[in-house]
Amino acid sequence: QVQLVESGGGLVQPGGSLRLSCAFSGFSFSYYAMNWYRQAPGKERELVATITSTGRSTNYADSVKGRFTISRDNAKNTVYLQMNSLKPEDTAVYYCKAIWSRDYWGHGTQVTVSS
Repeated sequence: QVQLVESGGGLVQPGGSLRLSCAFSGFSFSYYAMNWYRQAPGKERELVATITSTGRSTNYADSVKGRFTISRDNAKNTVYLQMNSLKPEDTAVYYCKAIWSRDYWGHGTQVTVSS
């Protein structure tokens, strides 16, 4: 059984940085592509960033391109989202998702960008 646990969220001022982590427990993390999503109040969940199982390819939503970086450490079964130059519109609950033979979601971590 796969479980995903996000951490690293919190309150940060505009222009600040946070690094989110998503810890994967279970088998075969290195086979899974990993995505980060976010959902702001009253809005639909949106895809933020993706990374392939090997980590060789990444993609980003236009709204975060150049500010966010997704990475993974297959030895630690963890995927990260480095978020820089944060804006109030980045405020949301951030979720990670593991994709392979079936998909798994974490429970999310709150990110609030406010002065």
